[in-house]
Amino acid sequence: MADDLFALAKSAMRRAHAPYSKFPVGAALRTTDGRIFSGCNVEVVSFPEGWCAETTAIGHLVMDGGGRIAEVAVVAEKLPLCTPCGGCRQRIAEFADAGTKVHLCDAEGGVRETVTMGELLPRAFDPQSLA
Repeated sequence: MADDLFALAKSAMRRAHAPYSKFPVGAALRTTDGRIFSGCNVEVVSFPEGWCAETTAIGHLVMDGGGRIAEVAVVAEKLPLCTPCGGCRQRIAEFADAGTKVHLCDAEGGVRETVTMGELLPRAFDPQSLA
């Protein structure tokens, strides 16, 4: 993973709006054409209505015209590594392939583990599932 991906994820984490959980998270994704999008979690008092860092980054990707995700970095301030939640795994899978790398980082800059989307979400729900 390139340092720029982690740096943007960490910068996004610092901008998180997490007044209730006190659990800031940042994510950055690189597309197959090299563009990078980042995002942070945004909480609201009605907890289920907030959104995750990965969701914010994907929203930026979509607003910029879309594309395929080549790799993702996720960092949380309070955990040695933070995996995307189930909903975000499905959202990432929508724009990624089973082999897309997901880097689980600590807040100090270390990549604790790199997994693939196929490992995080085996047998993902996909467009063929609707046929």
